Amino acid sequence: MDLTVSDLTIARGGVPVLAGLSFVLEPGHALILRGPNGIGKTTLLRTIAGLQPPVSGQITGAQDRIAYAAHADGIKPTLSVVENLRFWARVFGAGGIQPALEAFDLTTLSERAAGSLSAGQKRRLGLARLLVTGRPIWVLDEPTVSLDTRAVAMFADAVRAHLAWGGSALIATHIDLGLEAGVLDVTPFKASLAPAAGANAFDEAFL
Repeated sequence: MDLTVSDLTIARGGVPVLAGLSFVLEPGHALILRGPNGIGKTTLLRTIAGLQPPVSGQITGAQDRIAYAAHADGIKPTLSVVENLRFWARVFGAGGIQPALEAFDLTTLSERAAGSLSAGQKRRLGLARLLVTGRPIWVLDEPTVSLDTRAVAMFADAVRAHLAWGGSALIATHIDLGLEAGVLDVTPFKASLAPAAGANAFDEAFL
Protein backbone atom coordinates (compact mmCIF):
# COMPACT_ATOMS: atom_id res chain seq x y z
CA MET A 1 0.00 0.00 0.00
CA ASP A 2 1.23 3.50 -0.86
CA LEU A 3 1.86 6.21 1.70
CA THR A 4 0.01 9.22 0.27
CA VAL A 5 0.32 12.80 1.47
CA SER A 6 -2.25 15.18 -0.02
CA ASP A 7 -2.22 18.99 0.20
CA LEU A 8 -0.68 18.87 3.67
CA THR A 9 -0.16 21.92 5.85
CA ILE A 10 1.80 21.47 9.08
CA ALA A 11 2.69 23.79 11.93
CA ARG A 12 5.28 24.09 14.69
CA GLY A 13 4.23 25.99 17.81
CA GLY A 14 1.10 27.19 16.10
CA VAL A 15 3.02 28.66 13.15
CA PRO A 16 2.65 27.00 9.72
CA VAL A 17 5.99 25.81 8.37
CA LEU A 18 5.02 23.85 5.24
CA ALA A 19 1.86 24.16 3.17
CA GLY A 20 0.30 22.48 0.13
CA LEU A 21 2.68 19.51 0.22
CA SER A 22 1.74 16.34 -1.69
CA PHE A 23 3.65 13.17 -2.56
CA VAL A 24 3.24 9.40 -2.89
CA LEU A 25 5.71 6.86 -1.49
CA GLU A 26 5.28 3.44 -3.08
CA PRO A 27 6.39 0.06 -1.69
CA GLY A 28 9.95 -0.75 -2.66
CA HIS A 29 10.92 2.92 -2.96
CA ALA A 30 12.79 5.49 -0.88
CA LEU A 31 12.24 9.24 -0.83
CA ILE A 32 14.89 11.66 0.46
CA LEU A 33 13.71 14.93 2.01
CA ARG A 34 15.89 17.96 1.38
CA GLY A 35 15.70 21.52 2.62
CA PRO A 36 17.57 23.92 4.90
CA ASN A 37 17.66 23.48 8.66
CA GLY A 38 14.53 24.74 10.37
CA ILE A 39 12.27 24.58 7.33
CA GLY A 40 10.04 21.87 8.81
CA LYS A 41 11.41 18.46 7.81
CA THR A 42 11.29 17.14 11.38
CA THR A 43 7.78 18.53 11.87
CA LEU A 44 6.71 16.85 8.64
CA LEU A 45 8.11 13.48 9.71
CA ARG A 46 6.53 13.75 13.16
CA THR A 47 3.18 14.54 11.55
CA ILE A 48 3.40 11.60 9.16
CA ALA A 49 4.38 9.35 12.07
CA GLY A 50 1.20 10.41 13.89
CA LEU A 51 2.92 12.28 16.72
CA GLN A 52 1.10 15.52 15.96
CA PRO A 53 -1.92 16.41 13.83
CA PRO A 54 -1.67 18.32 10.55
CA VAL A 55 -3.28 21.72 10.19
CA SER A 56 -5.00 20.50 7.02
CA GLY A 57 -4.65 17.89 4.31
CA GLN A 58 -4.60 14.12 4.44
CA ILE A 59 -2.16 11.31 5.14
CA THR A 60 -3.30 7.85 4.05
CA GLY A 61 -1.64 4.45 4.26
CA ALA A 62 0.26 5.22 7.46
CA GLN A 63 -1.87 3.62 10.16
CA ASP A 64 0.09 1.02 12.16
CA ARG A 65 2.57 0.68 9.29
CA ILE A 66 5.27 3.17 10.30
CA ALA A 67 8.49 2.70 12.25
CA TYR A 68 9.80 6.14 13.23
CA ALA A 69 13.40 6.95 14.17
CA ALA A 70 14.03 10.49 15.39
CA HIS A 71 17.10 12.32 16.69
CA ALA A 72 16.93 10.37 19.96
CA ASP A 73 18.08 6.77 19.74
CA GLY A 74 15.03 5.32 21.51
CA ILE A 75 17.01 2.92 23.71
CA LYS A 76 16.87 2.06 27.41
CA PRO A 77 20.35 2.66 28.87
CA THR A 78 20.07 0.16 31.74
CA LEU A 79 19.19 -2.71 29.40
CA SER A 80 21.74 -4.59 27.34
CA VAL A 81 21.84 -4.41 23.56
CA VAL A 82 20.01 -7.74 23.32
CA GLU A 83 17.44 -6.76 25.94
CA ASN A 84 16.69 -3.52 24.08
CA LEU A 85 16.05 -5.34 20.83
CA ARG A 86 13.98 -8.04 22.53
CA PHE A 87 11.90 -5.33 24.20
CA TRP A 88 11.08 -3.69 20.86
CA ALA A 89 10.46 -7.06 19.21
CA ARG A 90 7.88 -7.83 21.91
CA VAL A 91 6.27 -4.39 21.57
CA PHE A 92 5.77 -4.90 17.83
CA GLY A 93 5.11 -8.63 17.99
CA ALA A 94 7.97 -9.27 15.57
CA GLY A 95 10.32 -12.21 15.22
CA GLY A 96 13.95 -12.80 16.17
CA ILE A 97 16.60 -10.17 16.73
CA GLN A 98 19.66 -11.89 15.27
CA PRO A 99 19.35 -10.30 11.80
CA ALA A 100 19.25 -6.86 13.43
CA LEU A 101 22.36 -7.61 15.50
CA GLU A 102 24.23 -8.76 12.43
CA ALA A 103 23.08 -5.95 10.14
CA PHE A 104 24.53 -3.31 12.46
CA ASP A 105 27.53 -5.32 13.75
CA LEU A 106 26.21 -5.47 17.31
CA THR A 107 26.79 -9.16 18.04
CA THR A 108 30.00 -8.62 20.01
CA LEU A 109 28.27 -5.88 22.00
CA SER A 110 25.12 -7.90 22.68
CA GLU A 111 25.56 -8.15 26.48
CA ARG A 112 26.80 -4.58 26.96
CA ALA A 113 24.53 -2.11 28.72
CA ALA A 114 23.24 0.36 26.16
CA GLY A 115 24.20 3.27 28.41
CA SER A 116 27.87 2.29 28.19
CA LEU A 117 28.00 2.37 24.39
CA SER A 118 29.63 5.13 22.36
CA ALA A 119 27.42 7.63 20.54
CA GLY A 120 27.89 5.78 17.27
CA GLN A 121 27.15 2.39 18.83
CA LYS A 122 24.00 3.77 20.43
CA ARG A 123 22.92 5.09 17.06
CA ARG A 124 23.48 1.69 15.45
CA LEU A 125 21.37 0.07 18.18
CA GLY A 126 18.65 2.67 17.68
CA LEU A 127 18.57 1.94 13.96
CA ALA A 128 18.65 -1.81 14.53
CA ARG A 129 15.26 -1.35 16.22
CA LEU A 130 13.80 -0.76 12.78
CA LEU A 131 14.56 -4.31 11.73
CA VAL A 132 12.61 -5.87 14.62
CA THR A 133 9.44 -3.81 14.18
CA GLY A 134 8.17 -5.59 11.09
CA ARG A 135 6.75 -2.24 9.95
CA PRO A 136 6.86 -1.65 6.17
CA ILE A 137 7.33 2.14 6.20
CA TRP A 138 10.47 3.60 7.77
CA VAL A 139 10.29 7.31 8.59
CA LEU A 140 13.78 8.51 9.50
CA ASP A 141 15.04 11.89 10.71
CA GLU A 142 18.78 12.39 10.12
CA PRO A 143 19.49 8.70 10.79
CA THR A 144 23.26 8.89 10.17
CA VAL A 145 24.07 11.35 12.98
CA SER A 146 27.09 10.03 15.00
CA LEU A 147 27.77 7.24 12.46
CA ASP A 148 31.19 6.72 10.91
CA THR A 149 31.64 5.87 7.24
CA ARG A 150 31.43 2.12 7.84
CA ALA A 151 28.26 2.41 9.90
CA VAL A 152 26.64 4.67 7.28
CA ALA A 153 27.29 1.89 4.75
CA MET A 154 25.63 -0.62 7.12
CA PHE A 155 22.60 1.62 7.36
CA ALA A 156 22.39 2.06 3.59
CA ASP A 157 22.59 -1.72 3.15
CA ALA A 158 19.79 -2.18 5.68
CA VAL A 159 17.61 0.28 3.77
CA ARG A 160 18.33 -1.49 0.46
CA ALA A 161 17.34 -4.84 2.00
CA HIS A 162 14.17 -3.27 3.39
CA LEU A 163 13.24 -1.89 -0.03
CA ALA A 164 13.99 -5.22 -1.72
CA TRP A 165 11.59 -6.88 0.74
CA GLY A 166 8.88 -4.46 -0.40
CA GLY A 167 9.21 -1.87 2.34
CA SER A 168 9.61 1.86 1.82
CA ALA A 169 11.62 4.64 3.47
CA LEU A 170 11.14 8.37 3.93
CA ILE A 171 14.45 9.88 5.02
CA ALA A 172 15.45 13.41 5.97
CA THR A 173 19.22 13.64 5.45
CA HIS A 174 21.85 16.02 4.14
CA ILE A 175 24.28 13.29 3.05
CA ASP A 176 24.40 11.06 -0.01
CA LEU A 177 23.57 7.53 1.08
CA GLY A 178 24.18 6.03 -2.34
CA LEU A 179 20.58 4.82 -2.55
CA GLU A 180 18.36 4.71 -5.59
CA ALA A 181 15.79 7.14 -4.28
CA GLY A 182 13.58 10.03 -5.25
CA VAL A 183 14.35 13.46 -3.84
CA LEU A 184 11.78 15.93 -2.53
CA ASP A 185 13.00 19.44 -1.74
CA VAL A 186 10.42 20.92 0.62
CA THR A 187 11.72 24.49 0.21
CA PRO A 188 9.02 25.49 -2.34
CA PHE A 189 6.37 24.51 0.22
CA LYS A 190 7.56 26.91 2.91
CA ALA A 191 4.51 28.53 4.52
CA SER A 192 4.01 32.15 5.42
CA LEU A 193 4.87 32.91 9.04
CA ALA A 194 1.39 33.41 10.47
CA PRO A 195 -0.36 31.56 13.31
CA ALA A 196 -2.13 28.42 12.17
CA ALA A 197 -5.90 28.30 12.43
CA GLY A 198 -6.77 26.89 15.82
CA ALA A 199 -3.49 27.83 17.49
CA ASN A 200 -4.18 28.07 21.20
CA ALA A 201 -3.37 30.93 23.54
CA PHE A 202 -0.33 29.11 24.91
CA ASP A 203 1.17 28.81 21.45
CA GLU A 204 0.36 32.41 20.57
CA ALA A 205 2.13 33.66 23.69
CA PHE A 206 5.41 32.37 22.33
CA LEU A 207 5.11 33.52 18.70
